[in-house]
Amino acid sequence: MPLAAATEPSLLHATLVCVGIVLARVVDVSTGVLRTVAVIHGRRTLACALGFFEVLVWVLVVSQVIETVGENPWYAIAYAMGFAAGNFIGITLEGHFALGRQVVRVFTRNGPQMAITLRAEGLTVTSFDGEGRDGPVQMLFIETTRRGAPSAIERARAIDPACYYIVDDIRTASATSK
Repeated sequence: MPLAAATEPSLLHATLVCVGIVLARVVDVSTGVLRTVAVIHGRRTLACALGFFEVLVWVLVVSQVIETVGENPWYAIAYAMGFAAGNFIGITLEGHFALGRQVVRVFTRNGPQMAITLRAEGLTVTSFDGEGRDGPVQMLFIETTRRGAPSAIERARAIDPACYYIVDDIRTASATSK
């Protein structure tokens, strides 16, 4: 019985270290995902601040793991688990914040009706006439927030279920609506 008592604190300590490694990696990798998005959107100050915090956490964690992984190989597994979970959580957080604006390009044969309806709902819509494979089409550019893009697509599909759409991020624009 004394042998079991002697190994429990060691097991508890290793478990707590593993949990700490996973949590620290989740913070560092999630921050990295958000930093990458900030870089893509040209938000220099935010990217710089997130990058500093990300690398600071990474250096502290990786140095401890490398120093102690020989004692406990589970630390390497915890490190990898934290990386995987950090990616998942980072992408989830980025989707929740949904920073930026997007343009939804819709190709439809019901352009005038769709443009009138979407404008009446407060969306910024620019329309163009075009020629598709099967004849005349209208192309509508709908500028919206990233959060608003799914709703704009849903509204367009309600008007024309056969419409084709493409969604692009707007990095810069000469002027933005609203």
